Order: sequence, then structure tokens, then C-alpha cells
Amino acid sequence: MNDNRSDSRNVDLVRRYLAAVADPAETPATLGRFMHAEMIFEELPNAVVPRGARRDRAAIASAWEKGAQVITGQRYDVIGAMADGDRVAVEIVWTGTLKIPYGVRRAGSLMRAHVGAFFELRDGLIVRQRNYDCYEPVSSDPSP
Repeated sequence: MNDNRSDSRNVDLVRRYLAAVADPAETPATLGRFMHAEMIFEELPNAVVPRGARRDRAAIASAWEKGAQVITGQRYDVIGAMADGDRVAVEIVWTGTLKIPYGVRRAGSLMRAHVGAFFELRDGLIVRQRNYDCYEPVSSDPSP
């Protein structure tokens, strides 16, 4: 039987991590406080990354820096979260504002994705993240 306090702490860690990822003051180095040295981030195929991706910490940092050139503001709204020991599942609505045009989207427009994200923790840190990102199509309304 799992300890509910442990489950709650693990959900809290993931929520704090997501808030930090959305914080423009954060950097790959400061986000490291949430990440295990062996962290792997898997992004399943989606509209933005059609082949999916598997990134270690160095590749996560590189993707973070590239993303900062494209997205000016982002938000992770956690719809629900649950834990089973060192495994945490969250349902998220991600919203990002584009700095530059992306595909048919204009700079300043919003992108939105509905995300199922699954985390594994080890030693109180995130060792694995697996995302299933479902991006909303471009709206017929071109306003941001």
C-alpha cells in the first residue's frame, strides 16, 4: 500500500516542475533541481514533433533554448493529477504564445495542446517524463 503523503509530495513536485517550466526566469540549469541525472524526456509523435523525440538532460536543455526562441509565454493548467508511489500522471492544457510565425500561425497567436504526461521519480527527482501532446488545429479566427 502506498503512502498518501508520499503520493501527495510527488504530485506537488510535478506541479512545481511544470510551474517552473512555464516561468520565463527559469533556465535549463535552474530546472535541474527537479531532474535526476539520468532523466529522459519522451515526446510521443504529434503535430509539432511528428516523429516524436527522446531526450536526455543535454537534449532537454537544447530543446528548451530552441523553444524559448519560438514561444514568448506559456502556461500549464493542470486539470487533474494522481500518483501511485513514484509514478505521477497529470492531465494538462498547455497554452503558448508564439514569438515568431510557426507554420500557418502568425507571431502573437496562441497554440494550445491537451497533454497526458506521465512521470517517474527516483530519489525525489524526475527520472522520466513521457508526454502525449494533442495540439489543437489552427483556428479560423486569426486573432491571438
